[in-house]
Amino acid sequence: MKKQKGRLESRWVTVKGLRIYTRVSTEPIADHETAIVLVHGLAVSSRYMIPTARLLASHCRVYIPDLPGYGRSGKPAHTLTIVELGDALADWMDAIGLQKATLLGNSMGCQIIANFALRHPQRIDRAVLVGPTMDPRACTARQEVWRWLLNIPGEPLVLFPVVLLDTLQIGMRRFLRTFRYALQDRIEEHLSQMHVPTLVVRGTRDTVVPQRWAQEAVNMLPAGRLVMIDGAAHDVNFNSPEQLTREVLCFMREEHTTIADSDAGRTRVL
Repeated sequence: MKKQKGRLESRWVTVKGLRIYTRVSTEPIADHETAIVLVHGLAVSSRYMIPTARLLASHCRVYIPDLPGYGRSGKPAHTLTIVELGDALADWMDAIGLQKATLLGNSMGCQIIANFALRHPQRIDRAVLVGPTMDPRACTARQEVWRWLLNIPGEPLVLFPVVLLDTLQIGMRRFLRTFRYALQDRIEEHLSQMHVPTLVVRGTRDTVVPQRWAQEAVNMLPAGRLVMIDGAAHDVNFNSPEQLTREVLCFMREEHTTIADSDAGRTRVL
């Protein structure tokens, strides 16, 4: 894939009294092209999605919102649960006039998408789950923190200032409460009800999401497929944007029937 990088611009919209910040692609795209919304994870904002977003922006309409409480967006009075974050995503789509889109999430963003798909099934065209948490066999804070620590050496050094700044903007109290909500969320109970084509992506060096759990997640999905990115750690959207973008574009251009009937459960290593 030719590494053409599109431009992103800042936009603001008010959603239920909160100012929500969004990065939006500016490249002219045909009306028939599906939009893609990138959904960030726990301790981050739209900022760490930029490497993948800029590559996708040359091919489709790209949106990356800072969810309520994150990044530059306003902070709600209480910390939103995973279900509430999914509903906030739907409210934001209403506010910008986006009826339907492909949703791509990393880490906790995958949990938000799974809840969104159950509560707003008519709004999602297909899903890309990059390093989906939480592994049901490791859903305690101690287990997850240990896995995150093991993942650190696999990520590029330039990621850590991004995470640090985003975590400071979120605030420790909101971060810890959201972490607790993420641990309590049972994504394994939602995957079997995601009746949209779904691509699961895992880096081979991802210690947060083991191969076993990634394969189990795909097996639960009615129309799921697993792609492995060789040498990548957990934040594939930041550490391996070219490989991820190539897979996402191929996936978005396939027919629904092709994915559902002949490709479900397939695993591929890149």
